Amino acid sequence: MQQLRVLVADDDKDAVASLMLLLQEEGHEVRGVYSGLAVLDKVRDFGPDVVLLDIGMPHISGYEVARALRERYASARPLLIAITGHSKPTDRTLAQLAGFDHHFAKPYDPKALLALLRASGAATRSRAAPETPDPAALPGRPTSH
Repeated sequence: MQQLRVLVADDDKDAVASLMLLLQEEGHEVRGVYSGLAVLDKVRDFGPDVVLLDIGMPHISGYEVARALRERYASARPLLIAITGHSKPTDRTLAQLAGFDHHFAKPYDPKALLALLRASGAATRSRAAPETPDPAALPGRPTSH
């Protein structure tokens, strides 16, 4: 498997730690964050191929983060995978509409996630540093008027 740059985002620090360990054992370069705002900052700085993102996070939901990433990074965007407790059929639809590529409901099968990463072709996505967005344009950030 090709090494991927993977960003793990969940407000549950234990979930982040265990998923990071699994991915590091597979040879991936991994970073973890615990809020939606941190995802937006880390995507800019780290340039991940894949973002594993919880939907129910404080301040900015995973849906809002997905929409912001899709708008901001268009063709150079990372693969977005929801890993969440939101498991109803409507949750899958909402995730798709927000811009997620895949949806895993907790508890999920780690082998299925690893298989998806192997098959995704995410390593071939552009790793060019995305444009630096205007911090005032980030969702949840105060604006000065």
